[in-house]
Amino acid sequence: MKRLCYITCLGYSLLLAGCPYSSSYKLDDVPSIYVEDELLGNWACFVKKPGTEREEPVKLILSKKNETEYNIAFTGYLDELKPFRIVNNDTVKGSASMSALLGRQFLNIEINARTYIAELQFANDTLSILPLAEHFTSRIVHSGKALKQMLEFHYKTRTHPMFDEDFCLKDMVKVN
Repeated sequence: MKRLCYITCLGYSLLLAGCPYSSSYKLDDVPSIYVEDELLGNWACFVKKPGTEREEPVKLILSKKNETEYNIAFTGYLDELKPFRIVNNDTVKGSASMSALLGRQFLNIEINARTYIAELQFANDTLSILPLAEHFTSRIVHSGKALKQMLEFHYKTRTHPMFDEDFCLKDMVKVN
């Protein structure tokens, strides 16, 4: 019986270790950064399928929800997300708002009542979305203000922030 318990705990720990950081809180309680028109549209890149060298296409669709929020949708290779039951057909849909911290831009991506924090990098007509790793902090978050403080601490004390590489969308280009 103990062996079954250990195997179950190990399975859950491996499952949780492979997830991007999610929270009930956003970096800003009320979105205040306006939607950037140059980010709107369809973005695409290829991601490596875990365990193989094979690359699969992923598409990000950003549209304007209101003055400070985006509609966000991910389509393409989403097999890794199916066990989490957030994939509707072949798409993950949600909303996002922008936050600024330490001269960097972050997206608060809300999907199924969970907020995922991802650094947004836009340069040379390419877009990268880099979600924070689940273990970027070991503290429990009780507010958006505390989340912001933990993120500031993380970025000030690390030479390289901890991203969940399996979920990073790097160097996406705009497509039709």
